[in-house]
Amino acid sequence: MAQYVLMFVGSDEWRETSSKEEIQRGYAAVGKWWDELSKKGVLKGGEELAKGPGTATTVRRVNGQMKVFDGPFIESKEQVGGFAMIEATDLDAAIAIAKSWPGGDVEVRPIVVH
Repeated sequence: MAQYVLMFVGSDEWRETSSKEEIQRGYAAVGKWWDELSKKGVLKGGEELAKGPGTATTVRRVNGQMKVFDGPFIESKEQVGGFAMIEATDLDAAIAIAKSWPGGDVEVRPIVVH
């Protein structure tokens, strides 16, 4: 079985434009998705990340020295809001799992095994 990381990408716009009830329904759908994949043994880990680009810190090599910068690596409206590590038979199976995500966009990346 291959391992993949699903990165959940979006903006906080939905949170700003949704009612409290809509947000609760969204989290309930995500919780159900998470529980179902956990019970099947597909989900191997993952977490929601702290909201907002203001919570990010980037460490970059600049002229041979590591420097610390406030904010995300890339300035963008969209951000990674969380991730899940999964096992799937192949990329097509990982994509099918990503398509079942009840939230927004998902980036699927294979994990390299050395």
